[in-house]
Amino acid sequence: MFAYDFMIRAFAVAVLISVMMPMIGNIVVLRRLSAVGDALSHAGLAGVALGLCFGMSPVGAAVVFSVLSALLIEGLRRAFPRYGEIAPAVVLSLGVGIAAVASGFVKKSSDFNSFLFGSIVAVSDGEIVWVAVLGVGVVLMSLLLYRELFYVSFDEEGARIAGVPVFAVNFIFTIMTAITVAVASRTVGALVVSSLLVLPVACSMQYAGSYRRNMWLAIVFAIAFTVVGLVIAYYADLKPGGTIVLLGVAVLLVSLCIKRRK
Repeated sequence: MFAYDFMIRAFAVAVLISVMMPMIGNIVVLRRLSAVGDALSHAGLAGVALGLCFGMSPVGAAVVFSVLSALLIEGLRRAFPRYGEIAPAVVLSLGVGIAAVASGFVKKSSDFNSFLFGSIVAVSDGEIVWVAVLGVGVVLMSLLLYRELFYVSFDEEGARIAGVPVFAVNFIFTIMTAITVAVASRTVGALVVSSLLVLPVACSMQYAGSYRRNMWLAIVFAIAFTVVGLVIAYYADLKPGGTIVLLGVAVLLVSLCIKRRK
């Protein structure tokens, strides 16, 4: 398997994404915004469709559209403070609508389909560099804003009273989430990326007893899902993205059963 360069690149990208996604997903899940990843991935898909229609970079268009959609989610959350779940639902609907209409004007449907389910085995050296740079940015953000993100995740109003710059923290985290989801959609697929935000965190919550341990254990689970999923997909001739997600769901179900028996 490792005699092929494309598989080495696939494993490198898989590990990088597996470090990034749980760091963001840990905060997303704790803030009860698990649907945000799904909304942003579909918004990124709309950007991809528009980029292909107008001859622009699909990844660049996905990043721009995801960032704008993330800001829209924050605006809607403030407009509906008691019904925060409305915001990602509206943005998801917007993304699906635009993607559905714009995809009809895409000349090569195969280009658009590659963003639906990802093409992790077809990533280039340049894309690995971009993912690595983004990974460093996510890790630095998570470490530098660790206390602020921790406080905001559990009690946003209390954090504001305590002097935490909640608006700035939310803005930085929102932008980073949008960029990460958009870039990850290129490798693992827009229909899969939201699962990598939630599944590793959900699994780690069955074993970890603290915020810090939950984040690091989620990274371990994510790396295990992607690496083992790639191996299974290679030898069983399956789609990598779907295999990774199904493996994550299976581990979560087993973890729930073990916890229930205990």
